[in-house]
Amino acid sequence: MRALPRSGLQLTALGLGCSQLGGLYRPMSFADATALVEAAWSVGLRYFDTAPYYGYTLSERRVGHALATRERDAFTLSSKAGRLMRPDASVRPGDDGWAEPLAFRPVFDYSYGGIMRSYEDSQQRLGNPRIDILYVHDIGVMTHGERHTHYWDQLVAGGGFRALAELRASGEVRAIGLGVNEWEVAADAMNEAALDAILLAGRYTLLEQTALEPLLDVCARVGTAIVVGGVFNSGVLAGNGRFNYADAPAEVVEKVRRLSELCERFAVPLPAAALQFPFAHPAVVSCVVGARSIAQLQQNIVWLEQRVPASFWAALSNEGLIAANAPVPEEGA
Repeated sequence: MRALPRSGLQLTALGLGCSQLGGLYRPMSFADATALVEAAWSVGLRYFDTAPYYGYTLSERRVGHALATRERDAFTLSSKAGRLMRPDASVRPGDDGWAEPLAFRPVFDYSYGGIMRSYEDSQQRLGNPRIDILYVHDIGVMTHGERHTHYWDQLVAGGGFRALAELRASGEVRAIGLGVNEWEVAADAMNEAALDAILLAGRYTLLEQTALEPLLDVCARVGTAIVVGGVFNSGVLAGNGRFNYADAPAEVVEKVRRLSELCERFAVPLPAAALQFPFAHPAVVSCVVGARSIAQLQQNIVWLEQRVPASFWAALSNEGLIAANAPVPEEGA
């Protein structure tokens, strides 16, 4: 268990990311989704992250059902706000990558009212009045392009950040933050609100450390926790050839090849190195990983517990495969 510095809220070092429970790219049955959460619980995971967007509300419903009989103080639950889910009969399998989405269409709304409505809707879908961490989901240029300024204004001038602050001040949520794929908008948000945590997907990994100095080092100084998502960069570090939800470009493939060669030299599985690397940074409190099956979940735990020699981490740095100032794990840590 690790604590968020500002709130003291406890997270397990490994959390279960629940996008697959919403059928990301492939369908997952209700029974398999429930069994996956049960398996995660049985091996000690107590942090579960979901969002309204995952499966167009499907993930939240399944997570809520799977955790319904658990003592509420025994786990930490996060969800997200920024999209309102509106009934829409035109939704079809495959929309936005969801294999079996429910008939609700996401509509972006980061305003005061939008954040509050999203939070209340999530409570009902989860069947649980308590959401421990509420993240603003997918704000940024990567998601919104030329509309980013419009939605950013909803957060800042339109009261979105104020809604989050009120929910925290009232005790309805224990922590607030951002759940994003780009570090730049997280850095901007820290100038607008006192964030407890940032769920950063794909930008601080074995493959890329672009967020190191401009974000993670600042977070360590001010007490904003980093929850790392996307440790495998959409899967390219676990062998599926995808990066940022698309086929990996040539320069990424080449760097993965060099990382793989180094791993082979030290008999270290590349995914094990990828999963363990972010934990060395003092701002990082947890990594959330998804899983399509119990076997995949168990494999992630094996990789997390794999012994990686200090000489491997030293070679990684010496050969310029990570940023020179990136901290590396201590052997046995």
